[in-house]
Amino acid sequence: MVTLLQYESSLRMDNTSGLGSPFVFLGFLEMERYWIPYSIVALGLYLIPTMLCCLIVYVIWVEESLHEPMYVFISNLLLNGVFGNSVIFPQVIVYLLSGSSTISFPGCITQTFCVQTFSTVEIFTFTTMAYDRYLAVGNPLRYSSLVTNTKALKYIIIIWAFTFLLVLVPVIMTTNLSFCGVNINNIFCENMSLLRLACGDSSVNNIFGLVETLLVLVVTLLVIFYCYLRTLLICLKTSGSTSHKAVNTLVTHILTFSVFMTASLFVFLRYRLNGGTISIMVHVLLSITGLLTSVIVNPIIYGLRTEALKIKLISSLQKKVSKCFLRKVAIEKTL
Repeated sequence: MVTLLQYESSLRMDNTSGLGSPFVFLGFLEMERYWIPYSIVALGLYLIPTMLCCLIVYVIWVEESLHEPMYVFISNLLLNGVFGNSVIFPQVIVYLLSGSSTISFPGCITQTFCVQTFSTVEIFTFTTMAYDRYLAVGNPLRYSSLVTNTKALKYIIIIWAFTFLLVLVPVIMTTNLSFCGVNINNIFCENMSLLRLACGDSSVNNIFGLVETLLVLVVTLLVIFYCYLRTLLICLKTSGSTSHKAVNTLVTHILTFSVFMTASLFVFLRYRLNGGTISIMVHVLLSITGLLTSVIVNPIIYGLRTEALKIKLISSLQKKVSKCFLRKVAIEKTL
């Protein structure tokens, strides 16, 4: 494990090292004393949500009754969660077990790109889902022609392609900077942490990143709020089981979106407190909470609140248990 001497040495390196030196995750230096429980927690936070997301996507894939645009978008949201989870936690587990706390510049840039891609795809998917529900409730007779499974897949491809281009520009701008520090107050790389280590004036990067982020947030939030409000008003004007089902689905989407926005607030709070006196572990807690809360909560909410999906999940699990039991009985009979 990393010793106290190495920790102090890394602090002395800050503001003196250039691009050739690896970056140091101060969060892992803080966590090394309790690396065993931290490793167990990280493993659980990675495996449980990942397995649940994959189970839901598998059920959607095999159940023909769930081959609808809404479930295609849910699958994309959950798979993006698996992607985001896989960007962070496997590295955390490996670093805790190996005692390492450094990452190369190319590795840090790659992780930065992946982290921003995950967050951007998340909000674009929520926006598309809000518009999809608005069309489903507002134009029920034309919905099957307006949004098909093929169109839903095309929308998802557009989301990922546009996100790659959107994220690539600020990341490339970051690679052109020179760095006078190596200490990152976190356990993973993201763009703001790197900008704070840059030598000289990085105002162009900061302004570009701020403008791009605000544009994405303003446009997507306006679309989401408009679609949810219009959908809710339509549901309130109608009655019956169809309206109740639509409201239930809408509440589910609003819950997951609210979790994502609340978690994003933690990231915003961390950036505002970065120059203060809060501890490194608080930085780590805020960033992990902000990045991965929705990843953990989304499969739980969709698994419990989406009635058709919940029924299929329970049915699928019962079939799996029955097959395992019958197989066990058959093996015992042959012995």
